[in-house]
Amino acid sequence: MLKALWKDEVGIILSAELVLIATILVIGMIVGLVELQCAVVAELSDLGDAIGNLDQSYQTSGITSFKKHGGIKGATAGARYNDNPDICDCNSIIVCDPASSGGEKNF
Repeated sequence: MLKALWKDEVGIILSAELVLIATILVIGMIVGLVELQCAVVAELSDLGDAIGNLDQSYQTSGITSFKKHGGIKGATAGARYNDNPDICDCNSIIVCDPASSGGEKNF
């Protein structure tokens, strides 16, 4: 009986194969999630750059209303605002993986 048990290999190869397949899948998932994280960071960086590049300047002209027989009934002055770039607008460098430049942003 001990000799039969020693020669019995049912399940041994299957267990080793399952461990190998599971290890490869876990490593592949880790690499995939890292690449997904780099892609999300790059897209959010692009979104931040787009928001930072929005020009919020505006200008409105004044309005004056005159009476029928002369004189001014009412008037408003115009308004103007110039949006100057901030120090931190679009000057960041984001690197996901130093070995490759796929997610790197240079300005």
